Amino acid sequence: MSSSSLASMAWRNLWRNRRRTIITLSSISFGILLAVLFTGLGDRTYGSMIDLAARMGGGHVTLQHPGYLEAPSIKKTIRDVDVKAAAALKDHDVTHVVTRITGFVMLSTASNNTGAFFMAYDPEMETKKTLAVLDGIVEGNNFASSTDSGIILGKSLAENLNVQMGKKVVYTLSDKQGEIVTGLARVSGIVTTGAPSIDSGLCLLPIDTVRKVLGFEETEAVQVAVFIDDQRKSQEVADRISAHFDENTAVVPWFESQPELSAFITMKVSGTTFFEIIIMILIAAGIFNTLFVSVMERMREFGIMMAIGFTPGRLFRLVMWESLWLALTGLVAGAIITAWPYYYFSTTGLDMSAMVGEGGANVAGVAMDPVMRVGIFPENALLICFAVILATMLSGLYPAFKAGRVVPVETIKLV
Repeated sequence: MSSSSLASMAWRNLWRNRRRTIITLSSISFGILLAVLFTGLGDRTYGSMIDLAARMGGGHVTLQHPGYLEAPSIKKTIRDVDVKAAAALKDHDVTHVVTRITGFVMLSTASNNTGAFFMAYDPEMETKKTLAVLDGIVEGNNFASSTDSGIILGKSLAENLNVQMGKKVVYTLSDKQGEIVTGLARVSGIVTTGAPSIDSGLCLLPIDTVRKVLGFEETEAVQVAVFIDDQRKSQEVADRISAHFDENTAVVPWFESQPELSAFITMKVSGTTFFEIIIMILIAAGIFNTLFVSVMERMREFGIMMAIGFTPGRLFRLVMWESLWLALTGLVAGAIITAWPYYYFSTTGLDMSAMVGEGGANVAGVAMDPVMRVGIFPENALLICFAVILATMLSGLYPAFKAGRVVPVETIKLV
């Protein structure tokens, strides 16, 4: 008997007990729905968090001093940043490259003084796509140039300093020689990011003004931030870019520069994967039960088939075809019932604002979007399809083996 004939017979056998088949297909479809939604939620949420972290920090890939990661210091700089930025921008996956100076600063006003983290950047090079805090300016404006005399403060930081727009702020730094240097700026903007640790501890400064205060060269900075469209390629891009530089420049992907965020995402993804494995095991157990009961009910039928010329191998393939049809039909049914929930959660999403409160939720200084949406990566969708087919086929192995082991003389006597 040809494979097409076996496939046709298996399809008819599958629907001999419609109720049982429909129940099994329902369990497969529900499992696919859960797997797609949970995986899609993680893919979109964590992908957005990584992109936001890159826009809040040093990009998806950072060029910096080899010792900066272990002991961050403004003394650890890299030179010829314009040449390095141009080399990084040649990579086909890189979309933006910007230069920054970062470190710690003491801010003082007539009313108070406090420590903060500063980021100096070139306003002509940075956009909201590379520096997320620019999207949170609620008062004032961005710097006019890299030699501007202004300073932008986090909202809570400005409140702690008791300073308003246009007022003077003295910032104190340590240069590369360890000498104390100071600069004077007027508040030109206030930002709100939704992350309390950032709003109360971040200030922005124009890069060339800070270079002058610190005594840096024109092409000297602390880091070069590299941005890409797909954060999953961070390691791949870092490996390619590093080939252009010597040991004096470290090329660091985001998950090394932000280990807390990386650990959080890894933990969450592992938990989701474990949950999905449990679901798949339960579905596989249900499929096994369906196929096994179906085979046991047809033992006399299989015995007759063996008596008229069917081989054990053909019976084995027949049951495996039934398993495959069950998997493929389950995928189609799963796609149908998943389509609308997926569309709804990918566009409208689930608003969790009431649960997280006014301050919002943040991890490692990265604010989480209170509206949860899904957006599954294509390879993960294919992986779910493969897992469903594999689990169904494995569930059919023993029933298929059992069918191929019937003894015609004994089974034909069964009633």
